[in-house]
Amino acid sequence: MRVPPLPARRTVLAGALSVALLTGASPAHAGHGPAPARTGSLVLIGGGLKESNTQVYGEIVKRAGGPGARIGIITAASVPESQDPYAGDPERCSNSACNGTYYADLFKRHGAADAQWIPLDLDHVTNAESDAVVAQVESMTGFFFGGGDQYRYVTTLLRGEEHRDSKVLAAIRAKLAHGAVVAGSSAGAQIASGPDMVTGGESYEGLRDGSAPGYFDDPTRLGHLPEGGFGFLRSGLVDTHTGAYGREGRALRLASDTGHDRVYALEENTALVVDRPGTPHEQLTVLGPNGVAVLDLRDARAHDTANGWTLRRARYSHLSDGDRYDARTWTPRVHPAKQLLRPVGTEPVPADTDVFHSAAHPDGVPYAFRTTAGALAATRAQNSATATTYETGPRFTVTFTKAPGFAAFTDDARTARTLVDLRIDIAPR
Repeated sequence: MRVPPLPARRTVLAGALSVALLTGASPAHAGHGPAPARTGSLVLIGGGLKESNTQVYGEIVKRAGGPGARIGIITAASVPESQDPYAGDPERCSNSACNGTYYADLFKRHGAADAQWIPLDLDHVTNAESDAVVAQVESMTGFFFGGGDQYRYVTTLLRGEEHRDSKVLAAIRAKLAHGAVVAGSSAGAQIASGPDMVTGGESYEGLRDGSAPGYFDDPTRLGHLPEGGFGFLRSGLVDTHTGAYGREGRALRLASDTGHDRVYALEENTALVVDRPGTPHEQLTVLGPNGVAVLDLRDARAHDTANGWTLRRARYSHLSDGDRYDARTWTPRVHPAKQLLRPVGTEPVPADTDVFHSAAHPDGVPYAFRTTAGALAATRAQNSATATTYETGPRFTVTFTKAPGFAAFTDDARTARTLVDLRIDIAPR
């Protein structure tokens, strides 16, 4: 069984925030409409989850009951067997049933007592209303949504234009409310979104052209689904593959266009663990080798100018392994093992002319946005740095600024592992 492939590139702390305020409070974020109190948890992965990531797989299994965990695997975002030319080849297949078997075996290897494919996909849409499948769901203690195309989850598990739960989704939602863990990677994390779930797009085209409701064949066009996904997480927009595909730009544009003031931008092979989602006590923790960016637009202002779109006073925090985040108070809580970074370098920040790792740039480097931010944090030679898009017409400039309240933290005295409240401005030129 081969690892399911990554999806195509289509598929988001304002004011002075001092180090002393990392455990403080600020006004709550109301989100888009009330959500019922839940006692379960979410484990949302930014895609690219490696088989060897025992930290993340182990967390899912632990939250599902440890040695007694029973994991339901939902892979309806994959193509069904009927559309997979390699369906009969276990080494080359990448359809929903094949991927379901792959993940079931993987969860068992990571300690789950049982893991089963839930037979839902475009070949089995009617199973979403099946009492037998509902009974299977009710026997599980946790769930994992695989990657692919999140819109297939909408098609299979929500009732058309009504956007209401099918019987199976209602059963999963009830299990979450009563303590189950719901996990997902890539599209499986995106689908946890509430209103305005991203459906695709690239950063440059998003900045240039803006977003639009819908689902588009053009993979560069920034689209969103106004009704959203399943709404498991409503305190901010969700984006995935963030640094690997340079999606910070599209996340900022979509949030601005749709009136959201926070984005959780998940990086690959790393999880955002959400305890008590949808309640006033929602807490988030980062697990894994990369991180999660929190994009804050509470004080941001966007304008359309003769030269193109601009965004001022957005904020960027990059949280890494062990860091926590209080959604109600907008407060990062840096892991106590990390120390305040005191920059000693005197070298200027290297110039970057592909800040969003353009798909059009054959020699582009992933995580360019994060790299520029980290380099600025580590030097005392300057308080701001700029990076530009690879594309022109217009070329966008991103300005990173150590505004009042900015802080960086390290676990090796040299590298900025966690960043809090870096100001971001975007303008065309």
